Amino acid sequence: MSDRLRRIARQWTTFIPALALLLLVATWGRSIPAVLVGVVAVFLAAAVLAAVHHAEVIAHRVGEPFGSLVLAVAVTAIEVALIVTLMAGGPEKNATLARDTVFAAVMITCNGIVGVCLLVTSLRHRIAVYNSEGTGAALATVATLATLSLVLPSFTTSTPGPQFNTTQLTFAAVASVGLYALFVLTQTVRHRDYFLPLTRAGEVIEGDDHADPPTARQALVSLGLLGVALVAVVGLAKVESPTIEKGVAAAGLPSSVVGVVIALLVLLPETIAAVRAARRDRVQTSLNLALGSAMASIGLTIPAVAIASVFLSGPLVLGLDPTHMVLLALTMIVGTLTVVPGRSTPLQGGVHLSILAAYLVLAANP
Repeated sequence: MSDRLRRIARQWTTFIPALALLLLVATWGRSIPAVLVGVVAVFLAAAVLAAVHHAEVIAHRVGEPFGSLVLAVAVTAIEVALIVTLMAGGPEKNATLARDTVFAAVMITCNGIVGVCLLVTSLRHRIAVYNSEGTGAALATVATLATLSLVLPSFTTSTPGPQFNTTQLTFAAVASVGLYALFVLTQTVRHRDYFLPLTRAGEVIEGDDHADPPTARQALVSLGLLGVALVAVVGLAKVESPTIEKGVAAAGLPSSVVGVVIALLVLLPETIAAVRAARRDRVQTSLNLALGSAMASIGLTIPAVAIASVFLSGPLVLGLDPTHMVLLALTMIVGTLTVVPGRSTPLQGGVHLSILAAYLVLAANP
């Protein structure tokens, strides 16, 4: 292989996002053959890995918790755009899309990502150590946002069904934005030290001692490529969704399983980044990613769909059914018991993963 080809191979994270975006443009809105479906899947996976790489470059430059915040907000903003686009394409058919997607994101992040990261770190280092003040504040915010936006609609009486009326939806949207903004201020300014990784002795770790931080130019380039990669990830996931829908229908599974699969694909960049941080014993970074993603998913989606509902016809169903409310309550109770000590063993990771498994089983067999 020539030197030129070697340089290209080393810089695959630079050109893969652009190629994935070109593939998205070529396939968007079209019915694609089986062979091209496989090609799209390969580029989707490559774009995920590229997004993780560029997110880590940015995180290394700006430090925690800003790095986690950049990835969480970027992924969620594009996810919200996808949800609104799909709702506009079929309001009646997609009445529960926002609810299903947000709840899937909450369960995947608060149980799947948290559980895997706690398990990875505690198996490698006996226990996982993190800051209970910061993680507890994040979990409390997620619990409040989820209850206000996804639980209360099932108990209101002004509108038939698990829906908010206009006043209630406006309040939920404003409360979501306000709480999320307040949390970001707390995380990045007022109490930033609560969200920094800890040593085994409980000391705060500032920066990354494994390598020199990238230059400002490198970080800006990675920021642009991260945006391109995330657009490609979410867009290609949408391109794959008809194939997923056919597979789900052929297997005799409920249509809500499609939302779970797409949520899993969209959250792949954060999942991989969180597990990598856990392997380096930076559990706080992993928890920042997981809970920050859950929070951003609610805090950005609810205001977006509230605004979109003004222009879209059809109902907007936000209230969870009783089974999902039980799983949400269990997630928050177990999460609180996990967070309070500031230390976890493999048991806590296994408990969170078992809740996620219960959610997936009930999604496939309600």
